Amino acid sequence: MARTLFVEIVAPDRRVFRGEALSVRAPGVEGSFEVLYNHAPMVAAITVGPIFVTTPSGERITFATSGGFVEVLGNTVTILAETAEPASEIDIERARAAEQRALERLQKAQTPEERAEAEAALERARNRLRVAMGQVGQRIHP
Repeated sequence: MARTLFVEIVAPDRRVFRGEALSVRAPGVEGSFEVLYNHAPMVAAITVGPIFVTTPSGERITFATSGGFVEVLGNTVTILAETAEPASEIDIERARAAEQRALERLQKAQTPEERAEAEAALERARNRLRVAMGQVGQRIHP
């Protein structure tokens, strides 16, 4: 029998994923990390980036996140994310529009705070685009 993890990814508005997995890869604030069966207990902060869940069938499901926390305890991985969006649900045109708005805000930024907010928005938009474009390469959608 496959040695699997139970994984739950939760965002404030919904449960994004719940099921078994062989592994979970997340964008830790100190670098990307992977959780496998029998991983040591831990709590870690995550940042903007992709989350990869590999299912027992070998499928790799990708999510765009803007940060949060991961808890690993007894082969259960719980991700409490600020945002988590499956690649298959990302609207590429909307993500491109958000990137453009962030670029415009960055050009108009006058204070360090405005610049930091615009840079963070740009990073989130570009992460969503990278995740969505990776998805487009894997599956053909009209």
